[in-house]
Amino acid sequence: MDVIRSIADIRTRVSGWRATGELVSLVPTMGALHDGHISLVRLAAERTERTVVSIFVNPTQFAPHEDFTTYPRDEARDLAMLEAAGVDAVFAPNVGEMYGETHRTVVEVQGLGKILEGAFRPDFFAGVATVCAKLLIQVGPDVAVFGDKDYQQLCVIRAMARDLNLPVEILGGETIRESDGLAMSSRNSYLTNAERTLAPKLHDEIVGVARRVASGGAIEEACADASQELDQAGFSSIDYIAVSDAETLESPAAGRPMRVLAAAWLGKTRLIDNVAV
Repeated sequence: MDVIRSIADIRTRVSGWRATGELVSLVPTMGALHDGHISLVRLAAERTERTVVSIFVNPTQFAPHEDFTTYPRDEARDLAMLEAAGVDAVFAPNVGEMYGETHRTVVEVQGLGKILEGAFRPDFFAGVATVCAKLLIQVGPDVAVFGDKDYQQLCVIRAMARDLNLPVEILGGETIRESDGLAMSSRNSYLTNAERTLAPKLHDEIVGVARRVASGGAIEEACADASQELDQAGFSSIDYIAVSDAETLESPAAGRPMRVLAAAWLGKTRLIDNVAV
């Protein structure tokens, strides 16, 4: 497995594979890898002959008060996991390589990037869309794989790739969970033991919302009841529990697929999750 630090070198490597007719996939990550990431790698390997994983903690998607400086980083562990998973190359640029000194272009997906997560983290999706656009252009994969766990991010990236006519297929990989239902996340390492015991209740509650809505229950009432249950259980605050159109994330319409999305604070840790209705 090659570890590549420069844009020029990753382009050269991918061009070499393409010259022999091989398809290439990309799995973008911020490192601090877990089994959820490895499941995306396996999905990518099923679709293409060559797999690239990027590791880059992107500063432009963190607000000044957020956890950019403390975000977990362990490159040696990440590289060992990826080599064991059969990855062909890791693209791990530094901030200077990714953005340079004169970078001033921002990619913004209007509407979709400003609701739900975007309402609570106003600059988040502009940072995500910009760095993902850059990665897709830099690596030039045939397929890029993102996790369903960050469902709104997946929707934003799909819209961005479609609107910019990027020649790449965007795939979503299913959320991988712990045995008690908690969605795997790099930030789960922030949870205390007591918080870790309580954390799966977020998943339990949104599953309950999905069941109620699927059986004809009122959406607002189901979401309000779930929020109240989390509050009473000891969650610090609930940013949102919402039922949205599964593609547009706008208010659901009859006959359209729906998704329950949620974000809630447990101590200093912000958990997000989602399930299909």
